[in-house]
Amino acid sequence: MTLAAVQGQTRAVQVLRSALQAGQVHHAWLFGGPVGVGKEATAVGLAQALLCNEAPSEGCGSCEVCVRVDRRLHPDVTWLLPGAEAVARGLVSKGEGTPSRELKVEQIRGLQERLSLRALEGKRKLAILIAADSMNESAQNALLKTLEEPPAETSIILLAAAPDRLLPTIRSRCARLAFAPLSTALIAEVIGRERKLAPEAALEVAALAAGSLGRARELDLDTVKSRSAIITRFEEVGRSVSRLLRFAEAHGGSRADAEEVLELLRVWNRDVGLASVGASGLVSADLASLAAEVAARLGPANLHRRGELLAQARHAIVERNASARLQLERLLIDLMGMA
Repeated sequence: MTLAAVQGQTRAVQVLRSALQAGQVHHAWLFGGPVGVGKEATAVGLAQALLCNEAPSEGCGSCEVCVRVDRRLHPDVTWLLPGAEAVARGLVSKGEGTPSRELKVEQIRGLQERLSLRALEGKRKLAILIAADSMNESAQNALLKTLEEPPAETSIILLAAAPDRLLPTIRSRCARLAFAPLSTALIAEVIGRERKLAPEAALEVAALAAGSLGRARELDLDTVKSRSAIITRFEEVGRSVSRLLRFAEAHGGSRADAEEVLELLRVWNRDVGLASVGASGLVSADLASLAAEVAARLGPANLHRRGELLAQARHAIVERNASARLQLERLLIDLMGMA
């Protein structure tokens, strides 16, 4: 994955190419933007450009060095990621207990020790921190020491979906690069090819992915196909406790299932908002009449509040490891007052 192969992030790639050509590569970069929009692919491309001997400052993508960087096997490129992410990628076994969703201070100290050594093969060392915004304050303070006195010929790349969670002192010592959500058309093109979907199905998946190619790759196609039925059941819960419990039971079996449904409902809530002002462009265009009906029933204030409750439920499940079913039940109970 060279810089030339990065899709949809033209500005970010141009900034990096200019720095490479001018020989002014910063010792620390902060790539900020949503998950799944190309931050990691761009970090790989930058590492290849810095280490490749065949195409210096660009990366050829095919030499031994570029291939090893792409496969995360180059000895001069250190990858740091939370334990939960390593388990999700199949890099380590789960073992006992719940894997950490944070980058720990011990990992940062190990990185510092490694960066203090000379490069093994090339002239430069790199460190790529996945989910850098997951570091707690102790880990960030430890990293800060390295950013203040960076080792020679070293580049540290922080990838963060929420860069403002990082300490101001961390952010101020990094060259910041913003990564925007990808266009629906680009995601539909890529995902249609990769998942062998018809154009209409690929466009639907892309719309639900909210600008994230990574999310489009992970979306459960059965959930997408059941979109209309799920939305209809959600709106039919109303004040019925039995319907509430059935909905939570059906979609709260796992965190992944609940996250899929909450993201679908987030996009649906956006559709309802568009319907409330008579706008077009609904993802669930086949449910336009239902969207208009819900918009009229809820009104702007309740619609905004519903969006907040959906976001809170997703945060509790994804970030705090809360019970998926209980969070769905709590969400629906809170929504009952708006029915």
